[in-house]
Amino acid sequence: MLGLFILFLTGLQVITGEPIVDSNGYLAYCPCMGRFGNQADHFLGALAFSKALNRTLIVPPWVEYRKGETRSKQVRFDSYFTLHPIKEYHRVILMEDFMNELAPKLWPEEKRISFCYMERKSIYLEDANKADCHAKEGNPFGPFWDTFGVNFSNSEFYGPLHFDIHHSNIADKWNAQYPPQRWPVLAFTGAPASFPVQQDNRHLHKYLKWNRKFQDDARQFIRTMPKGAFIGVHLRNGIDWVRACDHVRDNQQLFASPQCLGYNNERGNLYPELCIPSKELIIRQIKRLLKNVRQSYPKNEVRSIFVASDANPMIKDLNMALQRMNVTAYRYPKDNPHLDLTILGLSNHFIGNCISSFSAFVKRERDVNGFPSYFWAFPKEKEKQHTKLHEEL
Repeated sequence: MLGLFILFLTGLQVITGEPIVDSNGYLAYCPCMGRFGNQADHFLGALAFSKALNRTLIVPPWVEYRKGETRSKQVRFDSYFTLHPIKEYHRVILMEDFMNELAPKLWPEEKRISFCYMERKSIYLEDANKADCHAKEGNPFGPFWDTFGVNFSNSEFYGPLHFDIHHSNIADKWNAQYPPQRWPVLAFTGAPASFPVQQDNRHLHKYLKWNRKFQDDARQFIRTMPKGAFIGVHLRNGIDWVRACDHVRDNQQLFASPQCLGYNNERGNLYPELCIPSKELIIRQIKRLLKNVRQSYPKNEVRSIFVASDANPMIKDLNMALQRMNVTAYRYPKDNPHLDLTILGLSNHFIGNCISSFSAFVKRERDVNGFPSYFWAFPKEKEKQHTKLHEEL
């Protein structure tokens, strides 16, 4: 009786001989915008949105792009993270499990309807005038849904509804317009969330925990570095990033910049060094942090710097600059950005890129664990007096 009562409270019903079904419905989406950092932002927003609607979140795989391959790859969510902490917050099910166990009866092919705010124009001439979400057109949209054999029979335009469940009664409006009895699955062409992650949803990162493999591998690598504290740094300096930083001058915010500038620019405006700090600034800031740590924690001196980078980790430059301070720079020997993230999250101190969503992932993780973090070139260094005088002249 107690078991049945608990199932009733959670809105679950048991179908004889079948998996447990959530009578409140399900929510699915394609994480089709950006790479890992952007998808992580969207996941937190989708998690909050599904909880507000009281629907089970169908956790999608991570969409990854491999060099030389024209179609994206779908990597199971639990390849990196464990689901158990997330279930403490809300009901979730892996997309692989949902499609195998529940979709054949709960979400048959003729009832698979794609949700988008408004109609999207087709990239194909023959469908150009068809009012549709065209949910599978392009990469990663097509490869994502193809991974699970999903084709859509129709489209639903949900505008003017939106996803900001924190500042309105929009969840009630969603449930009124799309009751789970008629709409058991809401399948969105993109994430039902904003980018960057809404400030109200940042705290949900505490439920995002690396799985045992990544935790063990990270700690094993840390043990190979000199004994003592270490600083983790993220250097975003690939050519694609350099081009993206050209937009700094034309925007008040860019990508993840609200994490340091504030969501309303209450802590300042964009400037080029936030996006691409110079080698001199990087070395200067690391040295400054080393001195501050030595003064504040004399019994736990920093002995190493761990560098994660998409292009140039500056290992030689850092080792030359820090030689007299008896500090050595390291990087993980293989290209493994997820392990880089895990190690950065465990560092004693972290310096990241204000505008990068990769850095933002580390910053959120460290915030929920109470670890200190800093950003390159933030706050903005004061201009030298002679520079100001020269400008006046």
